[in-house]
Amino acid sequence: MLREIIKELKKWSAHATILLSLYIPPGRPISDVLALLRQEISVAENIKLKKTRNAVEWALNVAYDRLNKIPKVPDNGLVLFAGMNPDTGETIVLMLVPPEKVPVFFYRTDKYFHTEYLEEMATESSVAGLLIVERDAATIGLLKGNRLEVVEELEAYIPGKHHKGGQSQRRFDRIIEQMVDEFYKKVGEHANNVFLPLLEQGKLKVIIVGGPGYAKHDFLAGNYLDYRLKQLVAPELIDVSYQGEVGLRELISKAGDILKDYEYADSMKQLEEFKYHLAKDDGLVVYGEEEVKLALEQGVLKTLLISENREDITQWLELAHQYNVKPVVISKDLPEAEWFNKTFNGIAGILKYKITY
Repeated sequence: MLREIIKELKKWSAHATILLSLYIPPGRPISDVLALLRQEISVAENIKLKKTRNAVEWALNVAYDRLNKIPKVPDNGLVLFAGMNPDTGETIVLMLVPPEKVPVFFYRTDKYFHTEYLEEMATESSVAGLLIVERDAATIGLLKGNRLEVVEELEAYIPGKHHKGGQSQRRFDRIIEQMVDEFYKKVGEHANNVFLPLLEQGKLKVIIVGGPGYAKHDFLAGNYLDYRLKQLVAPELIDVSYQGEVGLRELISKAGDILKDYEYADSMKQLEEFKYHLAKDDGLVVYGEEEVKLALEQGVLKTLLISENREDITQWLELAHQYNVKPVVISKDLPEAEWFNKTFNGIAGILKYKITY
Protein backbone atom coordinates (compact mmCIF):
# COMPACT_ATOMS: atom_id res chain seq x y z
CA MET A 1 0.00 0.00 0.00
CA LEU A 2 2.84 2.39 0.85
CA ARG A 3 4.31 2.13 -2.63
CA GLU A 4 0.96 3.06 -4.19
CA ILE A 5 0.70 6.14 -1.94
CA ILE A 6 4.23 7.27 -2.82
CA LYS A 7 3.55 6.72 -6.51
CA GLU A 8 0.43 8.92 -6.32
CA LEU A 9 2.18 11.67 -4.35
CA LYS A 10 5.03 11.79 -6.85
CA LYS A 11 2.57 12.73 -9.61
CA TRP A 12 2.08 16.12 -7.96
CA SER A 13 4.25 19.14 -8.71
CA ALA A 14 3.66 22.88 -8.49
CA HIS A 15 5.16 26.16 -9.74
CA ALA A 16 5.26 27.57 -6.20
CA THR A 17 5.93 26.16 -2.72
CA ILE A 18 2.32 25.18 -1.97
CA LEU A 19 2.43 21.39 -1.34
CA LEU A 20 2.54 20.58 2.36
CA SER A 21 4.48 17.63 3.83
CA LEU A 22 4.36 16.92 7.57
CA TYR A 23 6.06 14.11 9.52
CA ILE A 24 5.31 13.85 13.26
CA PRO A 25 7.38 11.41 15.35
CA PRO A 26 5.82 9.45 18.22
CA GLY A 27 5.77 11.35 21.52
CA ARG A 28 5.42 14.78 19.89
CA PRO A 29 2.42 16.59 21.46
CA ILE A 30 -0.31 17.39 18.94
CA SER A 31 -0.69 20.79 20.64
CA ASP A 32 2.88 21.74 19.58
CA VAL A 33 2.14 20.87 15.95
CA LEU A 34 -1.16 22.78 15.99
CA ALA A 35 0.63 25.84 17.41
CA LEU A 36 3.15 25.66 14.54
CA LEU A 37 0.37 25.40 11.95
CA ARG A 38 -1.50 28.40 13.46
CA GLN A 39 1.69 30.40 13.19
CA GLU A 40 2.20 29.31 9.56
CA ILE A 41 -1.40 30.26 8.72
CA SER A 42 -0.71 33.79 10.01
CA VAL A 43 2.49 34.01 7.96
CA ALA A 44 0.68 32.78 4.82
CA GLU A 45 -1.58 35.85 4.91
CA ASN A 46 1.41 37.91 3.73
CA ILE A 47 1.90 35.96 0.49
CA LYS A 48 1.32 38.47 -2.29
CA LEU A 49 0.20 36.23 -5.14
CA LYS A 50 -3.44 35.37 -4.50
CA LYS A 51 -3.41 31.90 -6.13
CA THR A 52 -0.36 30.86 -4.13
CA ARG A 53 -1.75 32.33 -0.91
CA ASN A 54 -5.07 30.53 -1.30
CA ALA A 55 -3.37 27.19 -2.01
CA VAL A 56 -1.01 27.44 0.98
CA GLU A 57 -3.79 28.59 3.34
CA TRP A 58 -6.02 25.75 2.15
CA ALA A 59 -3.33 23.11 2.78
CA LEU A 60 -2.48 24.51 6.23
CA ASN A 61 -6.12 24.75 7.32
CA VAL A 62 -6.90 21.21 6.13
CA ALA A 63 -3.85 19.89 8.01
CA TYR A 64 -4.90 21.83 11.13
CA ASP A 65 -8.48 20.51 10.97
CA ARG A 66 -7.34 16.90 10.56
CA LEU A 67 -4.82 17.02 13.40
CA ASN A 68 -7.21 18.88 15.69
CA LYS A 69 -9.42 15.77 15.76
CA ILE A 70 -6.60 13.53 17.01
CA PRO A 71 -5.94 13.44 20.77
CA LYS A 72 -2.53 11.77 20.59
CA VAL A 73 0.14 10.88 18.02
CA PRO A 74 0.07 7.08 17.37
CA ASP A 75 2.98 4.85 18.41
CA ASN A 76 4.60 5.02 14.95
CA GLY A 77 3.90 8.73 14.48
CA LEU A 78 1.84 10.44 11.78
CA VAL A 79 2.44 11.55 8.21
CA LEU A 80 0.25 14.12 6.46
CA PHE A 81 0.26 15.52 2.92
CA ALA A 82 -2.04 18.25 1.63
CA GLY A 83 -2.05 20.18 -1.62
CA MET A 84 -4.15 22.03 -4.14
CA ASN A 85 -3.65 22.69 -7.83
CA PRO A 86 -4.48 26.43 -8.10
CA ASP A 87 -5.27 26.15 -11.81
CA THR A 88 -7.68 23.19 -11.70
CA GLY A 89 -8.86 23.27 -8.10
CA GLU A 90 -7.91 19.58 -7.74
CA THR A 91 -6.89 18.68 -4.18
CA ILE A 92 -5.21 15.88 -2.29
CA VAL A 93 -5.21 15.21 1.44
CA LEU A 94 -3.63 12.12 2.89
CA MET A 95 -2.94 11.29 6.53
CA LEU A 96 -1.53 7.92 7.56
CA VAL A 97 0.21 6.01 10.30
CA PRO A 98 3.40 4.65 8.66
CA PRO A 99 4.58 1.02 9.05
CA GLU A 100 7.71 2.17 10.90
CA LYS A 101 8.39 4.91 13.43
CA VAL A 102 8.76 8.42 11.98
CA PRO A 103 12.42 9.29 12.74
CA VAL A 104 12.23 13.12 12.84
CA PHE A 105 9.83 16.03 12.96
CA PHE A 106 9.64 17.49 9.46
CA TYR A 107 7.42 20.26 8.09
CA ARG A 108 7.69 21.95 4.71
CA THR A 109 5.66 23.51 1.93
CA ASP A 110 7.42 22.93 -1.38
CA LYS A 111 6.95 22.46 -5.12
CA TYR A 112 6.66 18.71 -4.54
CA PHE A 113 5.73 16.36 -1.70
CA HIS A 114 8.61 15.12 0.42
CA THR A 115 8.21 11.34 0.28
CA GLU A 116 11.83 10.45 1.06
CA TYR A 117 11.14 9.21 4.61
CA LEU A 118 8.26 7.06 3.37
CA GLU A 119 10.44 5.71 0.56
CA GLU A 120 12.98 4.49 3.13
CA MET A 121 10.17 2.63 4.89
CA ALA A 122 9.02 1.08 1.62
CA THR A 123 12.36 -0.53 0.75
CA GLU A 124 11.17 -3.94 1.92
CA SER A 125 12.25 -3.65 5.54
CA SER A 126 10.44 -6.89 6.40
CA VAL A 127 11.04 -9.96 4.23
CA ALA A 128 9.85 -13.54 4.70
CA GLY A 129 11.91 -16.37 3.26
CA LEU A 130 9.99 -19.23 1.64
CA LEU A 131 11.37 -22.72 1.04
CA ILE A 132 9.66 -25.82 -0.35
CA VAL A 133 11.76 -29.00 -0.08
CA GLU A 134 11.29 -32.56 -1.26
CA ARG A 135 13.82 -35.29 -2.07
CA ASP A 136 14.25 -34.28 -5.70
CA ALA A 137 12.93 -30.71 -6.01
CA ALA A 138 12.98 -27.39 -4.18
CA THR A 139 11.70 -23.83 -4.60
CA ILE A 140 13.20 -20.77 -2.93
CA GLY A 141 11.05 -17.63 -2.72
CA LEU A 142 10.72 -14.29 -0.98
CA LEU A 143 7.66 -12.45 0.29
CA LYS A 144 8.22 -8.69 0.27
CA GLY A 145 5.23 -6.61 1.29
CA ASN A 146 2.63 -7.26 -1.40
CA ARG A 147 5.09 -8.95 -3.79
CA LEU A 148 5.87 -12.65 -4.14
CA GLU A 149 9.19 -13.45 -5.82
CA VAL A 150 10.21 -16.90 -7.05
CA VAL A 151 13.99 -16.74 -6.69
CA GLU A 152 15.03 -20.22 -7.78
CA GLU A 153 13.70 -23.69 -8.63
CA LEU A 154 16.00 -26.70 -8.21
CA GLU A 155 15.58 -30.28 -9.43
CA ALA A 156 17.54 -33.52 -9.18
CA TYR A 157 17.11 -37.00 -10.57
CA ILE A 158 16.68 -39.40 -7.65
CA PRO A 159 15.86 -43.02 -8.68
CA GLY A 160 12.95 -44.87 -7.12
CA LYS A 161 13.36 -47.73 -4.67
CA HIS A 162 15.20 -50.89 -5.73
CA HIS A 163 13.15 -54.06 -5.33
CA LYS A 164 15.67 -56.88 -5.82
CA GLY A 165 16.25 -57.42 -2.11
CA GLY A 166 19.36 -58.58 -0.25
CA GLN A 167 22.73 -56.88 -0.30
CA SER A 168 22.11 -55.33 -3.70
CA GLN A 169 19.06 -53.47 -2.37
CA ARG A 170 20.94 -52.15 0.68
CA ARG A 171 23.76 -50.90 -1.53
CA PHE A 172 21.30 -49.27 -3.92
CA ASP A 173 19.42 -47.61 -1.01
CA ARG A 174 22.71 -46.17 0.30
CA ILE A 175 23.45 -44.71 -3.14
CA ILE A 176 19.98 -43.12 -3.26
CA GLU A 177 20.38 -41.63 0.24
CA GLN A 178 23.76 -40.24 -0.78
CA MET A 179 22.16 -38.61 -3.84
CA VAL A 180 19.42 -37.12 -1.63
CA ASP A 181 22.06 -35.83 0.80
CA GLU A 182 23.95 -34.18 -2.08
CA PHE A 183 20.74 -32.54 -3.29
CA TYR A 184 19.91 -31.24 0.21
CA LYS A 185 23.43 -29.79 0.42
CA LYS A 186 22.81 -27.98 -2.87
CA VAL A 187 19.44 -26.66 -1.67
CA GLY A 188 21.00 -25.49 1.60
CA GLU A 189 23.83 -23.72 -0.24
CA HIS A 190 21.44 -21.91 -2.58
CA ALA A 191 19.06 -20.99 0.27
CA ASN A 192 21.99 -19.64 2.31
CA ASN A 193 23.10 -17.51 -0.65
CA VAL A 194 19.60 -16.01 -0.96
CA PHE A 195 18.67 -15.58 2.70
CA LEU A 196 21.95 -14.69 4.49
CA PRO A 197 22.48 -11.28 2.80
CA LEU A 198 18.91 -10.33 3.79
CA LEU A 199 19.56 -11.49 7.36
CA GLU A 200 22.76 -9.41 7.52
CA GLN A 201 20.82 -6.36 6.28
CA GLY A 202 18.28 -6.89 9.07
CA LYS A 203 15.44 -7.45 6.59
CA LEU A 204 14.76 -11.18 6.93
CA LYS A 205 12.26 -11.76 9.75
CA VAL A 206 11.08 -15.36 9.30
CA ILE A 207 11.57 -18.43 7.09
CA ILE A 208 8.60 -20.66 6.26
CA VAL A 209 9.52 -24.23 5.26
CA GLY A 210 7.11 -26.61 3.57
CA GLY A 211 6.83 -29.58 1.26
CA PRO A 212 5.15 -32.96 0.84
CA GLY A 213 5.94 -35.83 3.21
CA TYR A 214 8.93 -35.99 5.56
CA ALA A 215 11.59 -34.44 3.33
CA LYS A 216 11.19 -31.01 4.95
CA HIS A 217 11.80 -32.54 8.41
CA ASP A 218 14.84 -34.46 7.17
CA PHE A 219 16.23 -31.31 5.55
CA LEU A 220 15.95 -29.25 8.73
CA ALA A 221 17.27 -32.09 10.91
CA GLY A 222 20.50 -32.02 8.89
CA ASN A 223 23.00 -29.17 8.87
CA TYR A 224 22.13 -28.03 5.38
CA LEU A 225 20.83 -24.59 6.38
CA ASP A 226 23.10 -22.02 8.08
CA TYR A 227 22.58 -22.14 11.89
CA ARG A 228 21.64 -18.42 11.93
CA LEU A 229 18.88 -19.07 9.41
CA LYS A 230 17.62 -22.15 11.27
CA GLN A 231 16.85 -19.85 14.22
CA LEU A 232 14.40 -17.95 11.99
CA VAL A 233 12.53 -21.02 10.72
CA ALA A 234 8.90 -21.02 11.90
CA PRO A 235 8.20 -23.98 14.24
CA GLU A 236 5.33 -25.25 12.12
CA LEU A 237 6.44 -27.03 8.94
CA ILE A 238 3.71 -26.86 6.31
CA ASP A 239 2.42 -29.61 4.03
CA VAL A 240 2.19 -28.39 0.44
CA SER A 241 1.60 -30.40 -2.73
CA TYR A 242 3.36 -28.34 -5.38
CA GLN A 243 6.64 -26.66 -6.29
CA GLY A 244 7.18 -23.32 -8.06
CA GLU A 245 4.94 -20.27 -7.75
CA VAL A 246 1.81 -22.38 -7.21
CA GLY A 247 3.51 -24.14 -4.30
CA LEU A 248 4.67 -20.86 -2.76
CA ARG A 249 1.12 -19.49 -2.89
CA GLU A 250 -0.13 -22.65 -1.19
CA LEU A 251 2.60 -22.26 1.44
CA ILE A 252 1.56 -18.64 2.09
CA SER A 253 -2.16 -19.47 2.29
CA LYS A 254 -1.50 -22.23 4.86
CA ALA A 255 0.96 -20.20 6.95
CA GLY A 256 -1.90 -18.49 8.80
CA ASP A 257 -0.93 -15.97 11.47
CA ILE A 258 2.80 -16.40 10.81
CA LEU A 259 2.50 -14.07 7.81
CA LYS A 260 -0.45 -11.96 8.98
CA ASP A 261 1.60 -8.73 8.80
CA TYR A 262 2.56 -9.26 5.15
CA GLU A 263 0.32 -7.48 2.62
CA TYR A 264 0.45 -10.28 0.03
CA ALA A 265 -0.68 -12.94 2.51
CA ASP A 266 -3.39 -10.69 3.92
CA SER A 267 -4.61 -9.78 0.42
CA MET A 268 -4.90 -13.48 -0.47
CA LYS A 269 -6.88 -14.12 2.70
CA GLN A 270 -9.23 -11.16 2.21
CA LEU A 271 -9.81 -12.01 -1.46
CA GLU A 272 -10.67 -15.59 -0.46
CA GLU A 273 -13.17 -14.28 2.10
CA PHE A 274 -14.71 -12.02 -0.58
CA LYS A 275 -15.05 -14.99 -2.99
CA TYR A 276 -16.55 -17.14 -0.23
CA HIS A 277 -19.33 -14.62 0.48
CA LEU A 278 -19.80 -14.04 -3.25
CA ALA A 279 -20.30 -17.77 -3.88
CA LYS A 280 -22.71 -18.12 -0.93
CA ASP A 281 -24.62 -15.06 -2.14
CA ASP A 282 -25.16 -14.15 1.52
CA GLY A 283 -25.37 -10.40 0.96
CA LEU A 284 -22.03 -9.67 2.66
CA VAL A 285 -20.20 -8.36 -0.41
CA VAL A 286 -20.58 -5.08 -2.24
CA TYR A 287 -19.18 -3.88 -5.58
CA GLY A 288 -19.62 -0.96 -7.92
CA GLU A 289 -18.16 2.47 -7.09
CA GLU A 290 -21.39 4.05 -5.89
CA GLU A 291 -22.41 1.02 -3.84
CA VAL A 292 -18.99 0.72 -2.16
CA LYS A 293 -18.89 4.43 -1.39
CA LEU A 294 -22.40 4.31 0.09
CA ALA A 295 -21.43 1.37 2.31
CA LEU A 296 -18.40 3.35 3.46
CA GLU A 297 -20.46 6.41 4.31
CA GLN A 298 -23.09 4.36 6.13
CA GLY A 299 -20.44 2.68 8.30
CA VAL A 300 -21.35 -0.87 7.23
CA LEU A 301 -18.15 -1.68 5.31
CA LYS A 302 -15.66 -3.96 7.10
CA THR A 303 -12.98 -4.26 4.39
CA LEU A 304 -12.28 -2.22 1.26
CA LEU A 305 -10.68 -4.18 -1.60
CA ILE A 306 -8.99 -2.00 -4.20
CA SER A 307 -6.72 -2.79 -7.12
CA GLU A 308 -3.31 -1.15 -7.18
CA ASN A 309 -3.97 -0.39 -10.87
CA ARG A 310 -6.79 2.07 -10.18
CA GLU A 311 -5.91 5.69 -10.95
CA ASP A 312 -7.91 6.96 -7.95
CA ILE A 313 -6.40 4.56 -5.41
CA THR A 314 -5.19 7.37 -3.13
CA GLN A 315 -8.67 8.88 -2.83
CA TRP A 316 -10.13 5.49 -1.87
CA LEU A 317 -7.37 4.89 0.70
CA GLU A 318 -8.08 8.29 2.17
CA LEU A 319 -11.81 7.50 2.36
CA ALA A 320 -11.02 4.20 4.08
CA HIS A 321 -8.91 6.06 6.64
CA GLN A 322 -11.61 8.69 7.10
CA TYR A 323 -14.27 6.05 7.88
CA ASN A 324 -11.92 3.76 9.84
CA VAL A 325 -12.25 0.89 7.36
CA LYS A 326 -9.47 -1.60 6.66
CA PRO A 327 -8.10 -1.11 3.10
CA VAL A 328 -6.62 -4.08 1.23
CA VAL A 329 -4.63 -3.30 -1.91
CA ILE A 330 -4.89 -6.09 -4.48
CA SER A 331 -1.43 -6.47 -5.99
CA LYS A 332 -1.17 -7.24 -9.69
CA ASP A 333 1.03 -10.19 -8.64
CA LEU A 334 -1.92 -11.98 -7.02
CA PRO A 335 -3.17 -14.86 -9.17
CA GLU A 336 -6.75 -13.51 -9.26
CA ALA A 337 -5.90 -9.82 -9.64
CA GLU A 338 -6.88 -9.80 -13.33
CA TRP A 339 -10.22 -11.45 -12.54
CA PHE A 340 -10.87 -8.91 -9.77
CA ASN A 341 -10.01 -5.99 -12.06
CA LYS A 342 -12.10 -7.16 -15.01
CA THR A 343 -15.12 -8.38 -13.04
CA PHE A 344 -15.38 -5.63 -10.41
CA ASN A 345 -13.40 -2.80 -12.00
CA GLY A 346 -10.85 -3.14 -9.19
CA ILE A 347 -13.15 -1.97 -6.37
CA ALA A 348 -15.27 -4.03 -3.94
CA GLY A 349 -15.85 -4.60 -0.27
CA ILE A 350 -16.85 -6.99 2.50
CA LEU A 351 -19.70 -5.83 4.74
CA LYS A 352 -19.95 -6.07 8.54
CA TYR A 353 -23.48 -7.40 8.19
CA LYS A 354 -26.16 -7.87 5.56
CA ILE A 355 -28.08 -4.73 4.69
CA THR A 356 -31.41 -4.22 2.96
CA TYR A 357 -32.50 -1.16 1.04
